[in-house]
Amino acid sequence: MAESASSPTAAQSALRGGFLAAIFLMATSAIGPGFITQTATFTAKLGSAFAFAILASIIIDFVVQLNIWRITALTGKNASETANAAIPGAGYLLAVMIVAGGLAFNIGNIAGAGLGMNAMFGLDPKIGGAISALLAIGVFLSRRAGLLLDRALIGLGILMIAMTLIVAFVSHPPVGEALRQAVMPGNVDFATITTIVGGTVGGYITYSGAHRLLDKGLVGEKILPEVTRAALTGIAVTGVMRFVLFLAILGVVASGVTLDLSGKAANPAAQAFAAVLGDWGLRIFGVILWAAAITSVVGAAYTSVSFLNVFGKMTERTRNIATVVFIALSLAVYLTMGAAPAAILVFVGGFNGLILPIGLTIFTYVGFARSDLMGGHRFNRGLLALSALVCALTWYMGYKSVGTIFAFIGL
Repeated sequence: MAESASSPTAAQSALRGGFLAAIFLMATSAIGPGFITQTATFTAKLGSAFAFAILASIIIDFVVQLNIWRITALTGKNASETANAAIPGAGYLLAVMIVAGGLAFNIGNIAGAGLGMNAMFGLDPKIGGAISALLAIGVFLSRRAGLLLDRALIGLGILMIAMTLIVAFVSHPPVGEALRQAVMPGNVDFATITTIVGGTVGGYITYSGAHRLLDKGLVGEKILPEVTRAALTGIAVTGVMRFVLFLAILGVVASGVTLDLSGKAANPAAQAFAAVLGDWGLRIFGVILWAAAITSVVGAAYTSVSFLNVFGKMTERTRNIATVVFIALSLAVYLTMGAAPAAILVFVGGFNGLILPIGLTIFTYVGFARSDLMGGHRFNRGLLALSALVCALTWYMGYKSVGTIFAFIGL
């Protein structure tokens, strides 16, 4: 009797734990060092008008994640396998692009970890990046890699949110003006929107939470309502975090502080936090950036490698080894690059923003025309209409901004 009573509780606990892991993997991937650096860079340039780009990224995130999570739960396959089943060969293309984009993103994530350790301890960013990458490798070499991954993501995610809220409160941002500009912007910059969208929902980030659901076995039409709630919760968490971080930096910019966006050592976000709380602000920024970076290093490697399943099934051990190799390769490229870390972080967001419309187009097609891949389920037409609209928008933004994104770092 006691056993039958405890079983549902254990099952419910496992279910909640699985969804929580997916939520925080998606959230910490979306709030990475790229987004933090991009936010500081573009807030310094655009001021309150950047609120429109933040709102646009949240709306696009809502449409993308809700469709991807639900379709993935219905197909029970990862994104590359779903794409291949829908359009022969499309899965291979998507996998190659996501892995390439994930590698670019992870170089930026390691750069961000280096910047975080530089702010915390004064370490050379290259050394800090190397130490952080080795810590991430340690997670996947552990025999309890899955448990370590989930706990690290949840703990560091909560830490980031708490510390950013403190800085936003102290900086006294012009909230009313930011809210007005969010819906009535004085300046709309497509390159900025594409970059911030790419840094928060582009590339591998689109699929990180959905693929974690697969690994937890959370698939099927029966749990679709829970999948929807989990996706909405994740989007809400990332949306609040994005706006709070923007407000924290806006408060600094609005007070008259000029952030230095030039030079090899430029770290505009660090300058903003230091302007609010002095030396302690710099240390707090370092903790936030490092937490964002290390979780994103893990998330980018985990999700990118999950796409390799389309080329042949991998055991858990093989996938962990491949993930370690992926992080090591990212570190090697970062250590040999001459570009400034902040420039890398802005560029990779734009690059991944160009990948986003390709995968979303495939998934929108699956939702509209391939109910056979979803167990006969007729997907919500309203969500698909929004997905088609976002597809068109992201294709247009990518076309308009590709030259500007590459010009940003002198390519």
